[in-house]
Order: sequence, then C-alpha cells, then structure tokens
Amino acid sequence: MQDPEIRNILTETRTIAVVGFSADPGRPSHYVAEFLQAVGYRIIPVNPGLAGQVILGETVYADLAAIPKEIAVDMVDIFRQSSAVPAIVEAALANLPALRTIWMQIGVQHDAAAETAVAAGKSVIMNRCPKIEYRRLMA
Repeated sequence: MQDPEIRNILTETRTIAVVGFSADPGRPSHYVAEFLQAVGYRIIPVNPGLAGQVILGETVYADLAAIPKEIAVDMVDIFRQSSAVPAIVEAALANLPALRTIWMQIGVQHDAAAETAVAAGKSVIMNRCPKIEYRRLMA
C-alpha cells in the first residue's frame, strides 16, 4: 500500500480495536494503543484474559464479537501471530459493521486472510505499525 492510501486510512479512522492488547505498558500492543489514543483515536482493547477490566479508560473485550454494536470500530489492529489472522479477519467481517481496515502489525502477515478482507471491500495493511506510519505521515 502506498503512502497516500495509508495517510487516508489514518485520517478517516476513528475507532481501533487492538486485538492482542496487553496490560503491560512495556509491550508494543500497549504503548502503540496508548500512542494512538493520545493522538485522538478511540482504542478498544481486545484480550480474553483481560476481559471486563478497564485499561486506558476503555473496557477490554474478550473478542471482536463481544464489542457492542453501537461502538463503530472502523479498524482492527492485529498484535497476534500470523496463524491467528484468518479467524480474526472472519470475526471482524462478521461482527464489525463499520469496519474499513484490517491492519497487521510488524511481523504479522497472512496473504489469504488479506485477500478475504479485500474481497469484502476492506483495506488491508500488513507488516507495518500505525504508530510508526502516523509519525512518518501525519506529524
């Protein structure tokens, strides 16, 4: 994906579900979520082991299906192993009606799942970090 497309995604996105969120501030999923929240995005943490807790001022959900429908998640940021991506993409497509973007973090890539998302009309970014891209393109 080219820079203008990434910039457009970062500009239009409002609410990001962070799949694989960690309560540990030293973990990338935590500090990336914290950064994104600080620059104006709403973060929805997703982690079954933390479900029900409030972290960064937001309730943590067990999975994408548990996020209330009135929360218009338009991007899913995946901090999981590549092998977990197909199930996450399927859950996102099935449960997030406002979804526009699937974003796979650095080191996360799954071409077949990306093709599924693109076929459903979604944008897909793989092997990149929105924090890095935000700083590079939006600062």
